Amino acid sequence: MIAKNKICAVVAAANSRAMWRQLESVLGDKQAGRGGRDKAVELRLDWLEDDGEIARFLRQLSEAKPQATMIATCRRREAGGKYRGSIGAQLAHLAEAMRAGCRWCDLEIESIRECNPELLDVLLGDGRRIASAHFFSRMPRHLDRVAAELSRSRSDAIKIAARCDSLAEGLKLLRLARKRRDFIGIPMGECTLALRVLALRYGGALSYAPVENATAPGQVSLDQMTNLYRADRLNQRTRVYGIIGNPVAHSLSPVIQNAAFQSRHINAVYLPFLVNDLRDFLNAIEPLGIAGFSVTIPHKQSILRHLDDCDPLAAAIGAVNTVVVRGRGKLYGYNTDYVGVLRALESRILLRGSRVLILGAGGAARAVAFALAQAGAAVCIAARRRKRAAKLARAVHGEAIEFRHLRVANRPREKHEFFDAIVNATPVGMHPHVHDSPLETRDLNCRLVFDTIYRPQMTKLLRLAARRGIETVSGIEMFLAQGTAQFEIWTGERAPAQLMRTVAMCALGGEAETGSRGGRGGKGKTRR
Repeated sequence: MIAKNKICAVVAAANSRAMWRQLESVLGDKQAGRGGRDKAVELRLDWLEDDGEIARFLRQLSEAKPQATMIATCRRREAGGKYRGSIGAQLAHLAEAMRAGCRWCDLEIESIRECNPELLDVLLGDGRRIASAHFFSRMPRHLDRVAAELSRSRSDAIKIAARCDSLAEGLKLLRLARKRRDFIGIPMGECTLALRVLALRYGGALSYAPVENATAPGQVSLDQMTNLYRADRLNQRTRVYGIIGNPVAHSLSPVIQNAAFQSRHINAVYLPFLVNDLRDFLNAIEPLGIAGFSVTIPHKQSILRHLDDCDPLAAAIGAVNTVVVRGRGKLYGYNTDYVGVLRALESRILLRGSRVLILGAGGAARAVAFALAQAGAAVCIAARRRKRAAKLARAVHGEAIEFRHLRVANRPREKHEFFDAIVNATPVGMHPHVHDSPLETRDLNCRLVFDTIYRPQMTKLLRLAARRGIETVSGIEMFLAQGTAQFEIWTGERAPAQLMRTVAMCALGGEAETGSRGGRGGKGKTRR
């Protein structure tokens, strides 16, 4: 075992002062001397800007003598690091780090190949070594051969970090941990966040998490790894849930669901899965032990053909945002967006008899349309794809309106359409494209605007509406309602709704409460 705490904090900065500040924050002691006895820390010496900064940092380290399990790394540029010096200088720094109190050093395969094993034994003394190989462009074809070469280097542990373009590739890497003791498998890339969190559950010896600066693609911050996902506490009995989609980085679902699991003392974790290929994710359900998942753009409709059964309402809507994995991997689908729409709007507008325009015709728009139609509203659909808009309008006995007809600038002399409410069910305006809006201020002929986007909480569309005195409703209301319904479907327990709201609002940075009312338009419920 390399360290008792298997989440290894990565300390990396350009100067010794910043490096030391990061180390102090990890160890929790102002002098970085006695705190953090059980913690593991990787010191990325190669990130320091020159040999002088490395020497200054190591002198300070030698004086303080922290009690943590420290791993010295001085990776050369040829192996994907930042160190520009020779192998001799690299080894000298690692040797000095061992004398300064580091118990381990990480030496990449490129340097190992150039060195006599006996020389390494002399230079690095009694310190323990990790032999590592890094593949930043692709997964190597023969992982076993790479592992075998690393093992022949007389090291105490081996590490392979490789770019993974699919969950299947990442699982191939993690499975080595079940074959080899003291193996560290590091999946790299955009789709690997969930695998990094689950690596320890697979038997990995360490999982790396940066304190501030990411040192490899797809890293999860130390704060998220320890507090949000609690990666070091996951075990074989932990139920795995998640959200699949593209994009998913903006999602607050991990924040609210993990807080809810902790509150109810449920051994479960909720993770984001960036999914381009649905089949790749579906094949990973069994090996990852996934018990259920949320579905977002662009998979809400395409997931239907992979389900074994579906709630009748979700089938009628033609879109699923919640899936339960039952015995033998059977998938059962639900739609909780429907509930979210009603809870977001029914206290603000009398839906029966209202005329509501929905922008979009995708999975979210379908849930909105069916919810409003069932509540008695007259539904109008406008979307870039006119055929999809017409099809959805027919399904809810509504009306399809050409998107261009909503633009006042395009029809300056004609009577303009008026609606009791306008609902944006498109991704236009979603983070990071926060300066976009599906409509301009002059196009908002309505009493209320509801945006299903919740990040940012106040989208550009909502800001434009507020300036005209139109009542606004943020997507956070729908998001929280559908999220609490998902929790209850998965667990069979009542969701801690207020806690989920509190952590979501904290994550949004203390923005103003939702449902804000613009100047002239907002006094109580619309059409009451």
